Amino acid sequence: MTIPLFVATIICIVANAGIAIADFARAEFVLDNSAEVHVPPRFLPHLATLKAAGAAGLVLGLTIEPWIGVAAGTGLTLFFVGAVIAHVRARIFYNIAFPGAFLLLGVAATVYMIRLTTGA
Repeated sequence: MTIPLFVATIICIVANAGIAIADFARAEFVLDNSAEVHVPPRFLPHLATLKAAGAAGLVLGLTIEPWIGVAAGTGLTLFFVGAVIAHVRARIFYNIAFPGAFLLLGVAATVYMIRLTTGA
């Protein structure tokens, strides 16, 4: 089970870093999606910073201190719980798989980091 969790953690890092860059760049698909779920464009840099910090925290968790990764993974998990809730509240279901996938990656990364800290 450790290898799939490690792979999911790496994918989580890459995916969150990538979407943070798209948020900072104000990519058209990001602006369209945020408008659909009623997130004002002025929030995008703040949301991008949270995603980038989560990705960086996971990297630090893998390389320096696993507890940093636990905190980062937990933060990303909570962030994407909020994203899924935003989609449900706005009744935008056609693309809910994207925040759902990010949520699952965040959970997997958190579990992996917890396993690293406990030696399991």
